[in-house]
Amino acid sequence: MKRNIVFLSVLTVLLMPVSLFAGGSKNRLYVYNWSYYTPPSVIEKFEKEFSVRVILDEYASNEEMYTKLKAGGAGYDLVFPSQDYVSIMIRQGMFEKVNHSLIPNLKNIDPAVLVKTSYDSKMEFSVPYYWGAAGILVNTARVPNFEKSWSIFGRTDLRGRMTMLDDMREVMGDALVHLGFSVNSKNPREIEAAKNLINNEWKPNLTKFDAEAFGKGYANGEFWVVQGYPEVVYEEIMDNEQMMKDTVFFIPSQGGPAYIDSMCILKGSKNLEMAHKFINFIHRPEIYAEFCDFFGFPATVNVPARQHLEGPTWYQPEDIAHTELKYDLDDALGMYNDAWFNSIRAGN
Repeated sequence: MKRNIVFLSVLTVLLMPVSLFAGGSKNRLYVYNWSYYTPPSVIEKFEKEFSVRVILDEYASNEEMYTKLKAGGAGYDLVFPSQDYVSIMIRQGMFEKVNHSLIPNLKNIDPAVLVKTSYDSKMEFSVPYYWGAAGILVNTARVPNFEKSWSIFGRTDLRGRMTMLDDMREVMGDALVHLGFSVNSKNPREIEAAKNLINNEWKPNLTKFDAEAFGKGYANGEFWVVQGYPEVVYEEIMDNEQMMKDTVFFIPSQGGPAYIDSMCILKGSKNLEMAHKFINFIHRPEIYAEFCDFFGFPATVNVPARQHLEGPTWYQPEDIAHTELKYDLDDALGMYNDAWFNSIRAGN
């Protein structure tokens, strides 16, 4: 049985929308996290140890999360945004301050990761959860010869067998890096060039932009090349020994966008104490290692957890060393939105 099926069966009750519950109970913790990102065993252990019920909702993109919260999706205690949205949400006063005295396990966080978090390097409002990157997964039985480059999406012979994420910063970032620019470029000419590359060379070969079902599509053979997160694909093909052998994951040597997802306590949380306990619990070395083992992650954030890892990892920290974090684009975000929503994704 695939882990995500176990996950759904264990947490069926927990995945009810927050609106169905009356907020404020001290024996409930409302968590809003990415899909495929919270191992059930970790949730179960936390619930048992602290006599609390975790109510978990999930989202597929930062934009989805942010839009829901700004539209009044209140009631959550913890959320897990990526670095660019951490920066935006700090600026907009959406988080409570972190009480370091309640999280002694902050000492386990790799200082090298904090160096990257210029938006909150002292962890005043955010605590790093995971540092990683999307890349490209290829079914080598179907595509035996390929260059480890973003240019693979320009291959017309693979038309209709490829997908890229439905994620503006990821896809635009890939195109910018491929053209030799920064994933955080604010240069109108560079953004225009990235838009044209995607529209003219990549998009015609894609089946779709997909941030949710690309793993299942890859597993059933519909897609042969996908841009995405390795844990999502490997989760879907874990029971298929041959496909596991045939699948290659790589991040092109040109680099690409990276992310640091963080745990943040939302302003107005009704269970501040339990939210701090959850963050501290996650950063116990053995718990963090359990989280990483479940998804095949390297322990990129928690240093002592690296000694507790038991399973294989789909990539190593050094594999993402050449990637670039996506930062808050400030006023330049409008140019990206225009390129993405009014051109690349227009009519789709």
